[in-house]
Amino acid sequence: MARTSNVFARVEPEIKEQAEQVLERLGIPMSNAVGMFLRQVVLQRGIPFEMKLPQTAPLNYGSLTREQFDAEMEKGMADVKAGRVYSADTIEAEMKRDFDI
Repeated sequence: MARTSNVFARVEPEIKEQAEQVLERLGIPMSNAVGMFLRQVVLQRGIPFEMKLPQTAPLNYGSLTREQFDAEMEKGMADVKAGRVYSADTIEAEMKRDFDI
């Protein structure tokens, strides 16, 4: 058997419990899962899954106050005046990609 080394990590108790439940159903001990993760870090030469910031949803007109709505309109008008404009097709493609709309 290969030599082993200890790894100590602090995690939120709820996350640990939920992960243990999933791993138990898969028949994988927590220590094996951690080892699998670390092997993938080495093989991938980085984190073995995509990491990105959560997407923000588009503004909802009904949730804005009058002042917030006016501020958003002013931002839009400033963009138009500065020439920062996009075609409707471009906006539609971005909305589909970013928000699945």
